[in-house]
Amino acid sequence: MRLGELPTNHVHWRLKQHALHALCQGARDWTDITDADFHLDLRQKGVDMRLGIDIAALSFKQQVNQIILVSGDSDFVPAAKLARREGIDFILDPMWATIRPDLHEHIDGLRSVCPRPTPATP
Repeated sequence: MRLGELPTNHVHWRLKQHALHALCQGARDWTDITDADFHLDLRQKGVDMRLGIDIAALSFKQQVNQIILVSGDSDFVPAAKLARREGIDFILDPMWATIRPDLHEHIDGLRSVCPRPTPATP
């Protein structure tokens, strides 16, 4: 697991979808909005780069024989490609997300182990 940074300019309070929808439909008024209608939106920065460096270091030092990456981000194509060139078995768990063909091309296995989420009903 890798932690990134939380730059203060990437921390925002956002109106929850149901509250926004109710406002747009006229079912609620701005005076009815409460703190519970907002959620904190945090976006970490630098996680992909740190994970890529970890994958490269583990691969070059032959410290592992398999890497399991839980992500579907195609930014990891270079790291996956490097690991496989170094003889590392590279498995991807995108947690049921669709991955781009260029990422699929550079992995040895694809498996989602968590239960498939059920679609939300409106």
